[in-house]
Amino acid sequence: MLRKVQMLALPMLLATLMAGVGAAELKKDLKIAFLPKQINNPYEVIADEGGMTAIKEFGGIGKVVGPSDAGASSQVQYVNTLITQKQHAIVIAANDANAVVPYLKKAQAAGIKVVTFDSDTSPDGRQIFVNQADSEGIGRAQLQLLAKLIGGEGEFAILSATPNATNQNTWIKWMQEELKKPEYAKMKLVKVAYGNDDDQKSFVETQGLLQAYPKLKGIISPTTVGISAAARYLSTSPRKGQVAITGLGTPNQMRAFVKNGTVKAFQLWDPGQLGYLAAYAAAHLAAGNITGKEGESFDAGKLGKRTVGKNGEVVLGPPTTFDASNIDNFNF
Repeated sequence: MLRKVQMLALPMLLATLMAGVGAAELKKDLKIAFLPKQINNPYEVIADEGGMTAIKEFGGIGKVVGPSDAGASSQVQYVNTLITQKQHAIVIAANDANAVVPYLKKAQAAGIKVVTFDSDTSPDGRQIFVNQADSEGIGRAQLQLLAKLIGGEGEFAILSATPNATNQNTWIKWMQEELKKPEYAKMKLVKVAYGNDDDQKSFVETQGLLQAYPKLKGIISPTTVGISAAARYLSTSPRKGQVAITGLGTPNQMRAFVKNGTVKAFQLWDPGQLGYLAAYAAAHLAAGNITGKEGESFDAGKLGKRTVGKNGEVVLGPPTTFDASNIDNFNF
């Protein structure tokens, strides 16, 4: 009889132990602040909302603060304020890889955990970087997609965000590496332009590219602000249908341009899930469940178990290619 009771109790014990993994281990009322590149950037808004959803799930206290511009040092004052407020964790999409690092170090010295997401700082500025996807994979995939759209030949340009944006520069580096392959011998990168993640400036930069390069066949804009501004300009331009616009954008933002034929295909991951994952990483750091070392793992709610990789990197997953055949299946 005793053996039978022990056998019955074993599954209950295992279930109890499993319940202690992940979200159940998180302390209640963890204060976690999201600091986006820009408070009004549509992509950042979706990512921050994902973070707030996660924080609500595990009973934390979330807030979003940030600048209205994407300047290199515009986030500094917000970091200082969050230190004063004694947040348990800061989740930041950095406008510059280095400008904010001394202040993030101050935060860490004060016992605040730091997670970067979307755009990283130098590694000493944070414990964990939550990346959308493998940076090399994103960069190479962008060029591969453009090559398909323009038949593997012709001049093209890149419309980036700010000159100092870590993620943009890393992706561009891998686009340039991909371009060295022999299959792209008939493609030529003529310019990298910067729209500063500002809608109107990106719109004007697109106009300038089309005027300066009459033989231009394509534009890659790996920024959600840039790709939509470029598509908006091209949609009323005589060169609609002659110049391919691709890059990284949200389905809701790009749907109209896909429907009217301005854009054939573009890519992105779900930014809401990126913020959601970053919030769980920050919470587990703040709770002391992980430190950011390679090989550590944590439970990320609906996204399941995630493992910390080299240099404290946690990867969300590969980007999705959106086109007329699937864009209506997504709503973000």
